Amino acid sequence: MFRQASRLLARTTTPWRRSRAFSSDLPATPAQDSNFIESWSKVIPNIDPPKTPSSFMTPRPATPSAIPSKLTVNFVLPYASELSAKEVDMVIVPATTGQMGVLPGHVPTIAELKPGILSVHEGNDVTKYFLSSGFALIHANSVADIIAVEAVPVDHLDPALVQKGLADFTQKLGSATTDLEKSEAQIGVDVHSAMSSAITG
Repeated sequence: MFRQASRLLARTTTPWRRSRAFSSDLPATPAQDSNFIESWSKVIPNIDPPKTPSSFMTPRPATPSAIPSKLTVNFVLPYASELSAKEVDMVIVPATTGQMGVLPGHVPTIAELKPGILSVHEGNDVTKYFLSSGFALIHANSVADIIAVEAVPVDHLDPALVQKGLADFTQKLGSATTDLEKSEAQIGVDVHSAMSSAITG
């Protein structure tokens, strides 16, 4: 019985031993499945084979052999594009795991963003935006796509309104009776606290 169990375990663990290619090892141009097209032509010769999602996708840009001197940034909101293919030295994003600096040649990453400051560095110039939430997608070709739900330049924040909002949500959090009210108030406190830190910091 023990031998049979060990044989079954060995059989089920075999697929995990196979090495899988990393995404950077895959070809930049999607390959067509020639076997499928050939089989399709034999069965239904008078109809073109169906298109797959990869047929409509543009080829993935090749990873440069040398690290570029600049980082290309796309910063978009649901209603506007703040930065489009802007070449900068560095960006610092407020990831949920902490502040994350992104330079040219950064390892490909997807990071969830929390309320905080996005800093865009161009030489000695630093532009700061306050983000409510979103995602940052860092690609192997030194392109960073930053997608935010809401964003505003830090110098457009009104300190008096931020402090008033923080006081209101703190009061709501103290008087909340249901889980929903507590959650909504806590989100308000977190966002206004982050805005207050952005103004003072």
